Amino acid sequence: MRLGVAATPEVAVPCLEWLLTTEHELALIITQPDKPSGRGRAMKQSAVADWADQHKVKTVKPLNSLDLKGQIEDLDCVITIGYGVLLPQAILELPKFGFINLHFSLLPLYRGAAPAQRALQNGDLITGVTVFQLEKGMDTGPIYSQSSVDIDPSWRSSELLASLSQQGPIVLQEALLKISQGISPVAQSGQSSLAPKISKEEARLDFSVHAKDVVNAVRAFTYEPGAWTLWKEEPFKITSAVLANNADIPMGAVITSEKSVYVGCADQSAIELVTVVPAGKKEMKAIDWARGARLVGGEFFG
Repeated sequence: MRLGVAATPEVAVPCLEWLLTTEHELALIITQPDKPSGRGRAMKQSAVADWADQHKVKTVKPLNSLDLKGQIEDLDCVITIGYGVLLPQAILELPKFGFINLHFSLLPLYRGAAPAQRALQNGDLITGVTVFQLEKGMDTGPIYSQSSVDIDPSWRSSELLASLSQQGPIVLQEALLKISQGISPVAQSGQSSLAPKISKEEARLDFSVHAKDVVNAVRAFTYEPGAWTLWKEEPFKITSAVLANNADIPMGAVITSEKSVYVGCADQSAIELVTVVPAGKKEMKAIDWARGARLVGGEFFG
């Protein structure tokens, strides 16, 4: 089939690489326009645009979805992977077989922008990937294929998304085969849930909940937008943490031992910090930060 891919983040790359090895023609990449990035606010294109440049695939960066008119009518299908734009029905109907979406959950669970992150936040043990027919609803279209993934307890969103992205080609292959054979997708069934985008404020850690929930929040929010708190009135990111043995540490208090850094949470629970990013510095081991900070006792996050 003659295909287009509408995608923005790096998690789309494994599927793009796979498509180049198939009998399908990757005729067009659709990605979001360049955006200001970094302290200098220089314009930067998406990871998918970088990939398209390297592989010399035609790329468009529409400012408006309607700008796709006249550019995708000759395609059999468009695959969306984290494109980040809601497409109107008038656009979805232009390719011969419409649009399909690779979504990082077992739909109808976790419809929305942050399915992998919400699965980690809730402490789920299993998630997966789904390919479904795009329609005007939010991730409500009928399903072509699914594959489940066991979640390693040590994974954060970065590791989980990397694992899910590797499953993408498997479910895409099945979906494209069904489309070519004229097999219709199956309506979603079962209990649904939502996975809204995570704001920076939501990613602020709350040490008045159980340590298990704090660890899950760190897993879910690392590295984007970043799990954070305040240290001496400056933003302070916690990028990795594990459950510690129950301890009588006040909520939000920072306690150190010879090799470890602990923070008190609710119900006499605590977390052990593994890696952190202090304001204006790079990621480092938590104990190295604590030694440099010269803690004397009585210090609190928040």
